[in-house]
Amino acid sequence: MFLLIGCFSEQWLRRCPEEPPFLKGRRGRRNPVAHIIAGIDVGTTKVCTLIAEVEEEEEGSPFVRIIGIGDVPSKGMRRGGVVNLTQVTDSIIKSVEQAERLAGVSISKAYVSVTGTHIASISSRGVVAIHRRGGGITPEDVARVVDAASAIAVPYNREILHSIPRYFVVDDQGGIQDPVGMEGTRLEAEVHIITASTPAVNNLIKCVREAGVEVEELILASLASGEAVLTPAEKEMGVIVADIGGGTTDVAVYAEGSVLYAGTLEVGGEHITNDIAFGLRMPFSSAEEVKKKYGHSLPDEIPEEEGVEALVFGEEAHKSISRRFMAEVIQARMEEIFELIYREVQKAGYEGLLPAGLVLCGGTAELSGISKLGRRYLNMPVRVGRPSGIHGLVDALGSPAYATAVGLILWPLRHRPYKIEAKGYTWLGKIIDWLKSFLPD
Repeated sequence: MFLLIGCFSEQWLRRCPEEPPFLKGRRGRRNPVAHIIAGIDVGTTKVCTLIAEVEEEEEGSPFVRIIGIGDVPSKGMRRGGVVNLTQVTDSIIKSVEQAERLAGVSISKAYVSVTGTHIASISSRGVVAIHRRGGGITPEDVARVVDAASAIAVPYNREILHSIPRYFVVDDQGGIQDPVGMEGTRLEAEVHIITASTPAVNNLIKCVREAGVEVEELILASLASGEAVLTPAEKEMGVIVADIGGGTTDVAVYAEGSVLYAGTLEVGGEHITNDIAFGLRMPFSSAEEVKKKYGHSLPDEIPEEEGVEALVFGEEAHKSISRRFMAEVIQARMEEIFELIYREVQKAGYEGLLPAGLVLCGGTAELSGISKLGRRYLNMPVRVGRPSGIHGLVDALGSPAYATAVGLILWPLRHRPYKIEAKGYTWLGKIIDWLKSFLPD
C-alpha cells in the first residue's frame, strides 16, 4: 500500500492541494452526513467550478451550501464549442483546483454545462398500458412512458441530452404533473426532448475527463440558468430566460411549470465588445475593460460631453472617448439580441403567451440600463435574474454571470430523486477511497 501511495503521490497532491490556512481545523465541524456535489460551467469567456455541501433538512428539502468557487478565464472555446482541447482542459484544471483549495475537498465527478448552436429541441408523446389492478401508477410506469416518448429517430451524429416531461394523461384526464399513485389503465406523456451534436458533446466530455473529473451529467446551460434565477410563479405563468454569454445566448421558454422550448443564438457579449473595438478603434482587451466599467445600454441617459479614458490604436497614452457613442454601439447590438430572442419565441409558437416576460442573466446582463432597454424594445416585463436558492459563499455569486454555475448544482436536486449519502472528510478517508478505485469490482 505504501509503495502504491508513493507511486501516485504526485497525481494525488495535484488533485488534493494543501489545506488553506483559513480552513485548518474546520473539517471536523462539518456535517458527517453531508454530500458533496460539483458543477463546472465551461463557457466561452470563463470556466466556473462550484463545490457545494448538500444536507437534508428536517422537512426533507436539500440545504445547499456553496463551499468552493473556482473562476478562471476560458481558453480554447468559441461560440460555446471546443476548438482547442488542450487549452480547454487546462482552463478546467485551473478552475477545479481553485475551487478545491477553497473548499478543502477534492472532487471526482461533476455536472457540466453544455451550449452551442448545435442544440435543438422537439416535443414527443409516449403511451404505455397499466396492467396491474390496485396500487396505482408507480415511478417505474412513469419512467416507461418517458422512455417511450423518447424513443424517436435521432441522426447518428446527434444524441438526447434531456427528456423533460411537460404533463401526463391518465386515461382521459390530462394536465397531470405527477401521476404516481393515481389509478388508470393508460398512461400518456408529453415530453420535451433536447438533443445535441455527438462530436461536440464528446469533445467537451474528453476535456473534463482529461482534467481528472468524470462527467456526472451534461446539463443545457439555459435550463441550469432557469433553475437559478426563475421563480415558480414565473415558470407557471410563462417566461423566457436568456443567458447572454460570451459567444452565445441561450434561450429557454417556460410555461405551466415546465420547459416548452430551448435554443441557442450565435451572438453574445463578445460581439458587443468587438463592436466597441471596431467603432472606437481600440484593442479588444481595452474595449472589454471600458465595456465592463462604463458600458450603458441607453445613450439618452448619458450626457453628450461625458468621456472616458481608454487605450486606442495609434496613441501612446490613453485617450478620451465618448461614453455616449459607446452606449449607442451597445444599444444597437443589444436591440439585435432582443430581436433574435423575440424571433425564437415566435418560432416556438408562444408569442403573446408569456406574461412573466423576459429574465436576463449571464455576464452581459450586468450592463447598466439593459432591462429598461429590453422593456422599451420588447414591450414586455424584463428583469435581470440573480442566482438564489443557495447558502454559504453567496456574496461571491450574486452576479447574473454565475446563473449557470449555480443552476448546475440545483438542477439535479430538483429534477430527480436525490439520496443524501454519508461522506467522510478526512484526508485518510479520501486516500482509501482513491486506492479502492484501482481495485476490481
